[in-house]
Amino acid sequence: MNQTKGTFGKYVITFILIFFCILWTLPTVGIFVTSFRTADAASSTGWWKAFSDLGNFTLDNYNQVLFGQRYSVGSASGTQTVRGATMLSAFLSSITVTLPSVIIPILIASAAAYGFAWLSFKGRNVLFATIIMLLVVPLQISLIPILRDYNKVGLNGTYLGIWLAHCGFGLPLATYMMYNYISSLPRSILESAFIEGASHFTTFVRLILPLSAPAIASFAIFQFIWVWNDMLVSLVFLSGAGQKLQVVTVRLMNMAGTRGTDWHLLTAGAFVSMILPLGVFLGLQKFFVRGLLAGSVKG
Repeated sequence: MNQTKGTFGKYVITFILIFFCILWTLPTVGIFVTSFRTADAASSTGWWKAFSDLGNFTLDNYNQVLFGQRYSVGSASGTQTVRGATMLSAFLSSITVTLPSVIIPILIASAAAYGFAWLSFKGRNVLFATIIMLLVVPLQISLIPILRDYNKVGLNGTYLGIWLAHCGFGLPLATYMMYNYISSLPRSILESAFIEGASHFTTFVRLILPLSAPAIASFAIFQFIWVWNDMLVSLVFLSGAGQKLQVVTVRLMNMAGTRGTDWHLLTAGAFVSMILPLGVFLGLQKFFVRGLLAGSVKG
């Protein structure tokens, strides 16, 4: 009897989970269907009516997103048709912004976490507590002061400026996650390395970093998705560079049009921008849970 109740309970839970998964996925399905519809069809009927008229499906939205919208520009020689900014250039700009903004914090935070976990120095606890307190400080309050300093030294509108900003905003979380993992490693591993004559640098590079792969992968996923989907920081620190350094989020915002009438292009651009973050998550997901649980249980 108890076994029957347990089996019935599992079916109920499974049904509830499937229901909520479908409910959660429906908006994404709607956006995906809309990305293949013409502008008139997308603005006049709901996406669930798209399959009643398959003639309204088109790849023109993706063509405009990837290769640029056509504009008529008047000149002395007559009217010319030119293409606007493309999502491909924004892709390259986002990759240029994101990769250093992920790699640099990982290297700095790993070294800092190793120091906090295994080295004894004066003020270690105070310094670590200060880093933890920075986790609750909203980044929005620091944008204007940083922007003023960037304007003074000429970093506004440059990749170096936004790299430094994203690294600074991501370092507290990276240090905390790496510390939780590195501090949970058995001390006997380090003692064996020191007995063999290894220095702290050698131990860190050849021992700690390889063993910390789950924590590194977990933070890499968080940081990559956060930087890739960020619009505020990019809009503030790359605004002086024009279209040539626009990232995907800013390009998507501009695709909607001044009155939001081109949202059929926005849906296509949204799916194009999802490709790389989704690939990163799927590629690193086997480390994700291990890294999140790192340091939660010792012994």
